[in-house]
Amino acid sequence: MQSQDLDQSKNRMEKAIQNLEEEFNTIRVGRANPHVLDRITVDYYGTMTPLNQVGNISVPEPRMLMIQPWDASMVKAIEKALNASELGIHPTSDGKVIRLVFPELTEEKRKETSKEVKKKGEAAKVAIRNIRRDMMDSLKKQKKDNEITEDDQKDLEEKLQKMTDEFIKKVDQRVEVKTKEVMAI
Repeated sequence: MQSQDLDQSKNRMEKAIQNLEEEFNTIRVGRANPHVLDRITVDYYGTMTPLNQVGNISVPEPRMLMIQPWDASMVKAIEKALNASELGIHPTSDGKVIRLVFPELTEEKRKETSKEVKKKGEAAKVAIRNIRRDMMDSLKKQKKDNEITEDDQKDLEEKLQKMTDEFIKKVDQRVEVKTKEVMAI
């Protein structure tokens, strides 16, 4: 039963890392990345639909995204959704395809973005520590209810701490990689 709890905690920590990766994918760096559009939804005949489900998104140039809607009547709705998003890039359209040109990031914007990366990393660490705390509380309760021995509790707490340290290190590595990516000219 205890190893199940550890496995469950490990799965939750892996989800925290996965969530961090998804967060990082939406951060705009100097070059075009289709994942920055992942959270944008479009009004598709009354239903809010993810942008990647109403058209083809491609990267024809390093700093340009091209969106080709499957339904030509969706061009205006997609433009509206892009303008309403926090992307900060205004789309250009020829009536058939929409282009998003990513400007070079200024030094100030790079520093601001790297702070955002670090904030998201801290949030992931907090999530991982909360998972550890929940598991520790569960172990104390199991010990109190005589479901596990004190030795088992200590052993599991050590394993949990090692696992937590590993995941915190993974977060730090990802933050470092993303920060370098943001700061690269």
